[in-house]
Amino acid sequence: MKNIAILASGSGSNAEKIMEYFKGSAKARVVLVASNKTDAFVLRRASKFGVPTFTFSKSDLTAGVLTEKLKVLHVDLVVLAGFLLKIPDNLIQAFPERIVNIHPALLPKYGGKGMYGMHVHQAVKDAGDQETGITIHLVNENYDEGKIIFQAAVAVASTDSPEAIAQKVHSLEHKYFPNVIESLL
Repeated sequence: MKNIAILASGSGSNAEKIMEYFKGSAKARVVLVASNKTDAFVLRRASKFGVPTFTFSKSDLTAGVLTEKLKVLHVDLVVLAGFLLKIPDNLIQAFPERIVNIHPALLPKYGGKGMYGMHVHQAVKDAGDQETGITIHLVNENYDEGKIIFQAAVAVASTDSPEAIAQKVHSLEHKYFPNVIESLL
C-alpha cells in the first residue's frame, strides 16, 4: 500500500477528487492533507473523508517541519493540489522525483511565480489562445519547470471568459489528475 500526502492552500476540489478516487483502494491511500492556511476549505474536505490534516507556517516549511512529518508517515508521493508556496530544497531532497504538481495551463506557457488560478486563465484570454489545458509535472527547485509527465488540452473560444476557461480546465484536472497519480505509484 502506497501513502499519498496532499498539499493544498485553498478550496481543495482536486484534493477531494483524489481522496474520492483512492478511498477503498488496495493500491494507495491518502494519509495526510496539509495546508499552509488554517482556514483552507481543503481541511474540511479532508475531514469528510476521515483523512488527517496538518497546518504549518511558511517558516515551518523552510525549517523542515513538514518534511519530517511526511517521513514519519512513510509518504511515497507528495501531491501538490493548488499549493501556492515554493517547495523548499529540504522537501525536494527528501522526496526526489516523488513530488508532483498540477498546473492549469500547457507549460511552458503561463508558468512561474504568481501564475496560478485566475491569473493563468486571464493570461490565456488576454493572449487570445485557442487552446489551454493542464500540465502534471514533477517538482524541482523552480516554479513549474519540473519534468512534464502529462498534458491535456481543451479548446478556448474567443467568447470564453476567464471563468469559463477555468471551468474547462477544472474538468480536465478532475478527470486526469487521480489517474496520473495512480500511474506514478
